[in-house]
Amino acid sequence: MKDIRRNLVDILVAEVKPALGCTEPVAVALACAKAKELLGEEIVKHNVLVSPNVYKNGMCVGIPGTERLGLKISVALGFIGGHSENGLRVLETLTTEEVKQAEEYIDNNPVSVSPAETKEKVYIEVNLKGATRTSKVVIRTKHDNFVYLESNGDVLLSEEPQVEVAVTTEKEVNILDTITIKELVENVEALDFKDIEFLLEGITMNQEIANYGLDQKVGIGVGYGIKKSMEQGLLGDDLLNNAMMITAAASDARMAGVKMPVMSSNGSGNHGITAILPIVAYNKKFPQTDEKLAKSLAISHLVTAYVKNFTGRLSAVCGCGVAASTGATAAMSWLMSGDIKQVEGAMEHIVASLSGMICDGAKSGCALKLASAASAAVQSAVIANQNCFVPQKNGIVGSNVEESIQNLGRVSDKGMSVTDEVIINVMDDMNKVK
Repeated sequence: MKDIRRNLVDILVAEVKPALGCTEPVAVALACAKAKELLGEEIVKHNVLVSPNVYKNGMCVGIPGTERLGLKISVALGFIGGHSENGLRVLETLTTEEVKQAEEYIDNNPVSVSPAETKEKVYIEVNLKGATRTSKVVIRTKHDNFVYLESNGDVLLSEEPQVEVAVTTEKEVNILDTITIKELVENVEALDFKDIEFLLEGITMNQEIANYGLDQKVGIGVGYGIKKSMEQGLLGDDLLNNAMMITAAASDARMAGVKMPVMSSNGSGNHGITAILPIVAYNKKFPQTDEKLAKSLAISHLVTAYVKNFTGRLSAVCGCGVAASTGATAAMSWLMSGDIKQVEGAMEHIVASLSGMICDGAKSGCALKLASAASAAVQSAVIANQNCFVPQKNGIVGSNVEESIQNLGRVSDKGMSVTDEVIINVMDDMNKVK
């Protein structure tokens, strides 16, 4: 076995983190908080630029602690009460008074948030001007990755010139480019429990927000509606419906802006919900040891990262549908049998079924997509467990699972770039209608 255990643990530590609120507006608030700290005085003028994908994902989503939606309130929250040292939990320490001040700020001041002319998926630039000082902050590639910091003309951090070189170098040594799913699973099976025990925190965290969405109708109420339908006998109390219910309920609460953190995966809270909660549903029906559970979560998060490596961090397709659900189905299939052929087969079922699910931004409707993603994850694992597989070279399904994921990446990253532009334009046009 090719020993890449250390590499895999490093990926998990980097990509599985708590986050409060939808990651794109949170990242904008984080950048704004940092820029305000570097300015050190009252803001006279500001300009916030974000990549089209960040713009799309933050346009309609609920923000924790407030009834307001979108990026403008995120900007104000970052300016008024954000603390950049909290990273992606930047909104967690905001007081009720600070939220009120932020709401008053956007009611009384024009807030500038515009799409930047960039092909970067994750890019946020904040320029501030005070009475006597200026500041500039840039986040790139990952939602909490500061690459440029400037305070009153003094450059405190500048990684911009090395970005392209760094990306090229990373691609040459990135194990996700060349690893097989078999190698990934075998290495996870050989991991020390203590190295991945922290992943179990995601179960507690994401279950808590799911329970909130089940106890009361928030957002659309997808999870709540499934629960009520199960109680009325319209739906059965089975694995598939339970996975749909808790996954959707967590997204209902998160997209509504409920002030509770979730364990994210690969830069997205909804990815974390989808990668974790179907496994929780499986564990409730078929209890596992903590070590087996932690290793299944590791498979889920790492397969999610594997898919995202080819589709891109943000894209025209729903990452919960094509990436996190692939991770969840791989993990559940592994829990069911441990058979690598069934794990690979379950993953290819997702490629065959959900590859066309578009991403039209983070919003309350995401709970419906997460319900579909959770349902497909369970269904795909169950079918594979019966040794029923998609044939090779079937649509975009390739000769093996690795080729299938790479084909999905080509369709998502290259083939749907125009689709992404159209989605953003449609949303932007609707947003302008008063």
